[in-house]
Amino acid sequence: MKTKYYRVDPVKPDTGVLTETAALLRQGDLVAFPTETVYGLGANGLNEQAVKAIYQAKGRPSDNPLILHIDAVAKLDELAATVPANARALAERFWPGPLTVVVERQPKVPDAVTGGLNTVAVRLPSSVVARELIRLAGVPVAAPSANTSGRPSPTTAQAVLADLDGKIAAVIDAGPCEIGVESTVVDCTTPVPTLLRPGGITYEMLLAVLGEVEVDPTLAGSQAVPKSPGMKYTHYAPLAPLILVEAEPAAAAMLVKREVEQALAAGKRVGAIVSGEVADILPARTIKAVYGVRADAAAIAASLYTMLRSFDDKPVDIIYAEGIAENGLGLAVMNRLRKAAGYHIIRA
Repeated sequence: MKTKYYRVDPVKPDTGVLTETAALLRQGDLVAFPTETVYGLGANGLNEQAVKAIYQAKGRPSDNPLILHIDAVAKLDELAATVPANARALAERFWPGPLTVVVERQPKVPDAVTGGLNTVAVRLPSSVVARELIRLAGVPVAAPSANTSGRPSPTTAQAVLADLDGKIAAVIDAGPCEIGVESTVVDCTTPVPTLLRPGGITYEMLLAVLGEVEVDPTLAGSQAVPKSPGMKYTHYAPLAPLILVEAEPAAAAMLVKREVEQALAAGKRVGAIVSGEVADILPARTIKAVYGVRADAAAIAASLYTMLRSFDDKPVDIIYAEGIAENGLGLAVMNRLRKAAGYHIIRA
């Protein structure tokens, strides 16, 4: 299969292109499309065979549930058996946007979407291209990130094609994604809403609306049954092994410098994902991806997957990443880095 490529304006997309790709979705084909978070690999969310094709194209475990994307808040009631008050409060405040709510599912939602659970994850993206594509398709669109399972998620159409060219019907290119990490996922079926995956809507923002939010133990590496994408398996990993360094700024700088120097002395080719301050003290032979300043979590999130993927084309045997503080969007950045490292972490 040759993957069709379409380029559209992110604000005023070509209706003809979206009509054509929406028809592909309706007939059961896979279409990669941009959202404000990452590029998604879309299928007709009510067509079990189409949804199963997502797992095949990505090499994704079948017990890893998917998110259904909708184009209007009212569509949540068409997928949920019940919509708790906390889910409605979150939707009212953050939709359209990078927030996914988990609710009890209606019987028409295929098992392939939910991983066999009695819950379904639903999101209304803010991307104009995504919402219009879903509207024209006339069905909820199941869409995980449009990459090979376990690899860094794509924030450009070029990254999609690097993994999936020839495996999917089409990709819609609307330029780079704004946020750069996947949506926040909140389980609204629990007595106290539970954060399953941190993302563009921060823990602090959730607290401001809900008053109380629990954090799921899987975020700390537990292997419990996942209710959300990205909870159970290693994700976001570059080809070379990644080691995460977690410490206060001064200690992290010295730790990264020590580890890089030791690896170089052992004859290894070393990469580093670091702040500008740390980049300046590393040996010249280090292959560096510099994310700016530790305090700017939004900028780091926007470039994180691009930095991880950048090492795939470079001669490195090992990569060290400098962690950041977990406040705000930093919680999502650190969640992704820990998973990319397979929880191989050096702490002060």
